[in-house]
Amino acid sequence: MVVKPAMRAGKPQGQAYKDKSKPADIRQSNINAAKAVSDAIRTSLGPRGMDKMIQAGNGEVTITNDGATILKQMNVIHPAAKMLVELSRAQDVEAGDGTTSVVVVAGALLEAVEKLLQMGIHPTAISDAFQKCSAKAVDILTEMSRPIELTDRESLIKSASTSLNSKVVSQHSSQLAPIAVDAVLKVTEPGHESGCDLKNVKIIRSLGGTIDDTELVDGLVFTQRSCGVNGPKRVEKAKIGLIQFCISAPKTDMDHSVVVSDYAAMDRVLKEERAYILNIVKQIKKAGCNVLLVQKSILRDAVSDLALHFLDKIKVMVVKDVEREDIEFVCKTLNCRPIASLDHFLPEHLVNADLVEEVSSGSSKFVKVTGIQNMGRTVSIVVRGSNKLVLEEADRSLHDALCVVRCLVKKRAQIAGGGAPEIEMALQLAAHAQTLEGVDAYCFRGFANALEVIPSTLAENAGLNPIATVTELRNRHAQGEKNAGINVRKGAITDILAENVVQPLLVSTSSITLASETVRSILKIDDIINTMQ
Repeated sequence: MVVKPAMRAGKPQGQAYKDKSKPADIRQSNINAAKAVSDAIRTSLGPRGMDKMIQAGNGEVTITNDGATILKQMNVIHPAAKMLVELSRAQDVEAGDGTTSVVVVAGALLEAVEKLLQMGIHPTAISDAFQKCSAKAVDILTEMSRPIELTDRESLIKSASTSLNSKVVSQHSSQLAPIAVDAVLKVTEPGHESGCDLKNVKIIRSLGGTIDDTELVDGLVFTQRSCGVNGPKRVEKAKIGLIQFCISAPKTDMDHSVVVSDYAAMDRVLKEERAYILNIVKQIKKAGCNVLLVQKSILRDAVSDLALHFLDKIKVMVVKDVEREDIEFVCKTLNCRPIASLDHFLPEHLVNADLVEEVSSGSSKFVKVTGIQNMGRTVSIVVRGSNKLVLEEADRSLHDALCVVRCLVKKRAQIAGGGAPEIEMALQLAAHAQTLEGVDAYCFRGFANALEVIPSTLAENAGLNPIATVTELRNRHAQGEKNAGINVRKGAITDILAENVVQPLLVSTSSITLASETVRSILKIDDIINTMQ
């Protein structure tokens, strides 16, 4: 008996891999989604970049051109697009600046990947080649960089100014940049530069005045006013006590009420309360304390009206409702430990300071502590602004400038800005591609071309002709002018280092590394699977 091929058991030939187009479609869909995010943010790159107005569901409006802030508030649904949001967040954590450029570079690399895939190159081959490209690019950047010393305050200020130049508050960069540099240098411990923690820089926003009124306070600032009515508003040679207990009548642990029907019993209750508070106030006076900081209490008033009356009489300045999360910062600044019970309220637990005063700022008042004895490595910055939107953007911009200085503290090297490093990398990678053969040569060339997106976008946002500008920039670099970049103010190609446009090496190396890692992750995905949950 002859068995016909069609009657053989199993599937007909060619059936097993019938759906071969699915991985390609998924990859294409992921690339398109990620590119859409990159395109949305591209116009806000550089000193002439546009700002975005973000309207939240509750009617809150934010105006910013900080990449991480825009993406954080963007409603992104596609999982691959979310990877780009995470990418900008990672750059924000790692370097603090360059959050827009990292997403723009990732978008350009994905476009290069798309062309390489259409040529029939396997995704794994592209991924491996991109890893080599990224390592080579970091080497090129390191070679271009110039080492700096932390004592060279001018260079640090130049980097901070470059970071602020692309922000809404760019016209105030000459004032904000030195503040950022001084703040970071103040909190950096010599010998422990890598552990520089920006949590030790407290930024306080105060509405009223202009950004010019922003000041660096070498001490402690409380956003509350002092709460005594007739108490002192200015205390010299202050002895400060930070307490975590309440100066008010104790409450029962459970919710129940006591009904007092007898006047004599009522008087006794009030007398007991008075005696209880008086005892605490006597102990405070005995210890010689004249400034009292009270932690916020959830269950009852931190300081009752009666206690305030007594404290006013013994001339003690009271700042109540210090937030729980601020206690750590206050302790670090004053170099003290909080006093948790009355028994420990002793003179040796108090902190000496030259001056504690209540300062008016616009419509609000706040308490300022200066001249603290053996103060910890912390610093406070009071940011001022005419309205809430400007104030928030000034806060974000200052945070970026602080991060830039921290990058320089961690890795003491600077490179030119203005698209110069990207063009240099593109040229050197393209030259390196000539020495390779096979798939790697195509991938290196694709990676090199993708890096030109930064100078091209800078030129586009500044209203210049992107093609002519990038071509001229490429020519200048080919002639050996490594520091030639786009001067947005003059609308021409100049030596960008002479214009003081510099950025930390860490910002550029981390953006190249993180962008190529994200692109490799997106490239390796060939299916999206929904779970049952």
